[in-house]
Amino acid sequence: MLLKGKTAIITAASRGIGKGVARVLAREGANLVIASRDSERLSKTASEIRSETGAEVVPVRADLTIRADVAKIVETAIKAFGGIDVLVYNTGPPKPGAFLELTDDDWDYAVKLLLMSAIWLTKDALPHMIAKRNGRIIYITSLTLKRPLPNLTLSNVVRLSIAGLVKTLAYQLAPYNILVNAVLQGYVETERVLELAKDRAAREGRSLEEVLRAMAGEIPLGRMAKPEEIGELVAFLASDKASYITGSLIGVDGGYVQCI
Repeated sequence: MLLKGKTAIITAASRGIGKGVARVLAREGANLVIASRDSERLSKTASEIRSETGAEVVPVRADLTIRADVAKIVETAIKAFGGIDVLVYNTGPPKPGAFLELTDDDWDYAVKLLLMSAIWLTKDALPHMIAKRNGRIIYITSLTLKRPLPNLTLSNVVRLSIAGLVKTLAYQLAPYNILVNAVLQGYVETERVLELAKDRAAREGRSLEEVLRAMAGEIPLGRMAKPEEIGELVAFLASDKASYITGSLIGVDGGYVQCI
């Protein structure tokens, strides 16, 4: 068990990638604090993971665009487990759309959702990691950091700032043995990808099934990832096995982004 006795925070964990990551980290022995805006789904996810793994799982209802809610996540972890070893930052997506379709409010919301929430959560967690002189911070982002997608303007632009955050923090936090990395996942079998496929089908005048087949066909491995496959990488990066990996942006995309 790679993470036995560790405490991990995972945000946007009631479904999709966040839930897949939470399941893997729990299987590897971590105590979890999981957060989401959806209280009902969150409670159900916590119960499922407890039943599957026997892990301690504490759910926290939180909206990542609200500063006080973000603070509550870390406070809950400290109260429940006395510390934080692993911070896994994950978030829901902003709306799709071309540049000229987006309003100023859309941009303001995307910055809060995709950047400021990461900064707030990191600022709250860091004092506890620094005190222990040990920690792992893992940002789950997107392949759009390396390959922008046509109708995801907000994600293409705002998520790119996380790359700068990873590189900066990796340098500044190395003296405290706090390692900082990002996961750049490709297409994963989630509700978000289904939403993107529906949007693409509408724009191209094709059926949803055709678009899903086409999306999978663009991936060298010929399929989308399971959420738990993202979790396997996160578990490794969170463990002592990854003790010399920091400042890295690691792709998990079945070969979709082919660059060096």
